[in-house]
Amino acid sequence: MDTILPAELVEAARRVVTANLAAGRTISIAESCTGGMVAAAITEIPGSSGVMHTGFVTYSNDAKAALLKVNQDVLDTFGAVSIAVAWSMAQGALAASGADVAVAITGVAGPGGGTEKKPVGTVVFARAEKGDDPSNVVADRRDFGDLGRGGIRLQAALCALELLMPPEPASGA
Repeated sequence: MDTILPAELVEAARRVVTANLAAGRTISIAESCTGGMVAAAITEIPGSSGVMHTGFVTYSNDAKAALLKVNQDVLDTFGAVSIAVAWSMAQGALAASGADVAVAITGVAGPGGGTEKKPVGTVVFARAEKGDDPSNVVADRRDFGDLGRGGIRLQAALCALELLMPPEPASGA
């Protein structure tokens, strides 16, 4: 396949597209530190138009507030790289798109911008699904360490793709 993206990223996106097509689910992605990399990987896959609904690249706090309706008080209180903001981004992407599932990614890709509490390599993810109770927060913080800007963004994109996989069907006994 002709692509400029890393093979492991394209293969992960292929799994996401195939699984979500089979499940009949549409997806939306709200990206900050990955800058559209997850959406780019998904749209590398032929047939992705059957699952890919919307991609938001909300790099600035103003964009997070305007496009995803992230509350400015939440941004000011917790900072852009926080579970509260990632969760708000995912909820906002779900509401704005009407997709079945939304994943949000926000983090510190470096080389600068890190702090003692949120060093370079800190990335936060959240997933929101249509019909789920919005008070049930599905979010996680990962500390990848300083893998370099490209390495952090790649690992973040791979994690986000994993979150877009539909749940495995329950096996009957």
